[in-house]
Amino acid sequence: MVAQLPDPIKIVRRAGDVRIHTFISSFTDDNIANATHIIESRNKLVLVDGQFLVPYALQFREYAAGIGKQIERIYLSHRHPDHWFGLGAAFSDIPIYALPETIAFLKQHGEDSLKDHWKMGNLAPKNLIIPEQTVRAGEEIIDGVKYVFDEVVDTEIDFLLTIGLPDVGVFIAQDLIYSGTHLYLTKYMENWIGILQHMLLSDYDLFLPGHGFPANKNEVAKNIEYLSVAMEAVGNGLANDAFKQFMIERFPERKCHAIFDIYMPRLFDNASEF
Repeated sequence: MVAQLPDPIKIVRRAGDVRIHTFISSFTDDNIANATHIIESRNKLVLVDGQFLVPYALQFREYAAGIGKQIERIYLSHRHPDHWFGLGAAFSDIPIYALPETIAFLKQHGEDSLKDHWKMGNLAPKNLIIPEQTVRAGEEIIDGVKYVFDEVVDTEIDFLLTIGLPDVGVFIAQDLIYSGTHLYLTKYMENWIGILQHMLLSDYDLFLPGHGFPANKNEVAKNIEYLSVAMEAVGNGLANDAFKQFMIERFPERKCHAIFDIYMPRLFDNASEF
């Protein structure tokens, strides 16, 4: 029997000729507010990421099906398991696209990642799904909508797929932005800040994050501030619990404290990337 979790948050807004659906797992308890998205055009749906926990992945698929249009494809933004675990639970029949580096990682380490999360029990999927379609930087028209794909390196993750919808002002940033939640920090914070600064100069005005609510440029700027404070704290020698306590006190408005315990062993103690 699948564990019961708080209801997800669903947000819909129109952007030009498309509707943007955002499906967010609960902020409560130890959840980290995973945000997955649907671009609804005239005839088809394009999905971004598959959720983490099985119940939310199944609800996300049910929600997409309820729109009543064909799911054309799903894009996987990067290799962190909170974005691809749900693919095996709910999207094995849908064409899945990812960067070649993401596909290579899952082929080599996907099974190890599943095994590493054994304590999740029935919240984790039983099957690993490897994306079979490769996406690279460039443009494509899907159901009349222009998509601009880019590969961003060395930010929250080593390789990240971003998707721009320039004709409607929407930028699907996923884990380049954490909206209203604490960020998953890495050794690439300085480069990450530079990428966000370029986003502030872009023509986009709606940014879809990998965690939390759809955002504007104010949230992008707040992410820059957060990263800058974190870089200074690490440079001053703060680490592990002292660093966590400092960041929680410095940014009391941000939710999802559990994310510290996920990334700190990797940031400070060279733990496995799984």
